[in-house]
Amino acid sequence: MTRTDTPATAPPAAETAPPGYLAVFRVREFRWVFGAHLLSLLGLVVSEIALTVLVYDLTRSPLLSSLTFALGFLPYLLGGTLLAGLADRHPPRRVLVVCDLVCAAAVALMVLPATPVAGLLVLRCAVAAVAPVFQGTRMATLADILGEGDLFVLGRSLLRIVSQSALLAGFGVGGVLLTVLPARGAIALTAGTFLLSALLLRLGTARRPARAADRREGPGATWSLLRDRRIRALMLLFWVPPLFVVVPEALAAPYADELGVSTAALGLLMCAMPVGTIAGELLAGAVLRPATRSRLVAPLLLAGFLPFLLYALRPGPALAALALVLAGAAGAYTLGLDAWFVAAVPEERRGRAMTLMTAGMMTVQGVGMAGAGLVAEFVPVHLTVAGAGVLATAAVAALLAEARASGGRKVRRG
Repeated sequence: MTRTDTPATAPPAAETAPPGYLAVFRVREFRWVFGAHLLSLLGLVVSEIALTVLVYDLTRSPLLSSLTFALGFLPYLLGGTLLAGLADRHPPRRVLVVCDLVCAAAVALMVLPATPVAGLLVLRCAVAAVAPVFQGTRMATLADILGEGDLFVLGRSLLRIVSQSALLAGFGVGGVLLTVLPARGAIALTAGTFLLSALLLRLGTARRPARAADRREGPGATWSLLRDRRIRALMLLFWVPPLFVVVPEALAAPYADELGVSTAALGLLMCAMPVGTIAGELLAGAVLRPATRSRLVAPLLLAGFLPFLLYALRPGPALAALALVLAGAAGAYTLGLDAWFVAAVPEERRGRAMTLMTAGMMTVQGVGMAGAGLVAEFVPVHLTVAGAGVLATAAVAALLAEARASGGRKVRRG
């Protein structure tokens, strides 16, 4: 087991390690982080489902039930800006463990029968607010554990693949749990997953000093990262695609209703993009070399939204699902983009930058879902999705041009 009483040094440079995902699992410390990720993610997904059911059972209000899901997105921006400095100002292991303990405490309070509905929603916000700090700190710590080369990219990819898989499996697990347990009982189990995650991180990761313990910068320092042209361009390349990617998923139910198809077809539409994303990442990570992934960032970004244009023809569920699988597979651009980002951000601000990046990605997904629904009130669903593809391709092309123009600029370290 990794010693926890002395600072650990980074592993050998990723370029000297064997290629492929198995090389990442050869790093002992990553295995602990991966296990903790599985537990905390399972707890998060199941608690979201169970809490939504609990709120509906208590209020019989569809609005408050759906608001429970929405609150999973909205506090990300608040936590990602006001709390981002914690990721660099304190030892990373301490930040990760405390975040898991906060989530466990919040979920445990949800279980209490005396907690009112308003309290449940506040506690849901608390879990969502610490999530970007946890995820940003974990991403920055991966660079310490795996180095800044290809192992880091593959490690990030594995965590994303697990997250996408959780969307497919987590809701099923939650549904099964709710058939044998009341909603509060299912929530109580998730408190245990957060505690186990905290234990794995405490015992399995090395103690490292804070990256910028002597800095006492306020929230303004988070946004100051965006003054660097290179970081700003790359940050937007992480933020803008998810704004549009969520459109067909957000409108899957209305589109299925527009076609007059069954709920089975709706399930096909909901699962198609995560399946494509998992397949694309696995293929890119296992087969392509780092230089190839870097060269494919721009082509994949530009091609990724072209399948949305098929919606203009109002395709049936099978053809629409194929388009979404292809769009999801193009998400493999993130492997190359991860390498660009970690190379551009100064080490002493890495946790802050990755926290902001995570918060922005989650926030724009919420905005994209709301915007898609608003547009679909006035425009047919199939044309809304096709229009999103056109706008996304134009926006991505402009951002790629800016990223290329900023590529030669030296990153500011101050």
